[in-house]
Amino acid sequence: MWKDIFIKRGCLKLNLTKVYENLRNEISLKLSEKRFHHSLNVEIEAIELSKLYGSDEEKTKVAAIAHDLAKAFSDDELIKMAQKYSIKIDEIQYNFPQLLHGSVAAHICSDRFGISDLDILNAITYHTTGRKNMSLLDKIIYLADVIETGRYFPGVEEIRKIALKDIDNALILACNSTLIYLTKENYLIHPLTIEFRNSLLLKGGNIYEK
Repeated sequence: MWKDIFIKRGCLKLNLTKVYENLRNEISLKLSEKRFHHSLNVEIEAIELSKLYGSDEEKTKVAAIAHDLAKAFSDDELIKMAQKYSIKIDEIQYNFPQLLHGSVAAHICSDRFGISDLDILNAITYHTTGRKNMSLLDKIIYLADVIETGRYFPGVEEIRKIALKDIDNALILACNSTLIYLTKENYLIHPLTIEFRNSLLLKGGNIYEK
């Protein structure tokens, strides 16, 4: 998907610091104060995780601040934007369009801000559902979104504690918490989330070995 776009327009090396500044300004205007504050919290948490696990800090900042760029869009707007960008919409996403906000945000980052780094775009795309065999940056943005300081839910402190020493086991706990919530509320569960959790377990993750 991204490869075809970049072949057509070419991949120019960007000044990520400038891109970050432009994104932050845009997001501060487009998102509610609460959502913008959440994005800043995710950025802070993601930077700490990047230092701990060795991810590129500039890429981390860009992906973190941009992850909810499309969060303020309505369901209809997300569908229209997904169609505009030729994003494949599956049955689960049609019934719960907010699952598209990561993909739409990534395409906006590519289209309007010139971001061509696949690691950044994928981290934004999959920060809600996860996916199997996620990159380190994918994992950091997903986890930072779950454990930023504004989050309050049963088990979050345990996830924060585990995140300091084992990112994969922290992600398993995060997935478990998400699945429990979705099941309790009788919400649809996207297959990518199941694949994500299974891939972590198949790699040898074990939340009982701390």
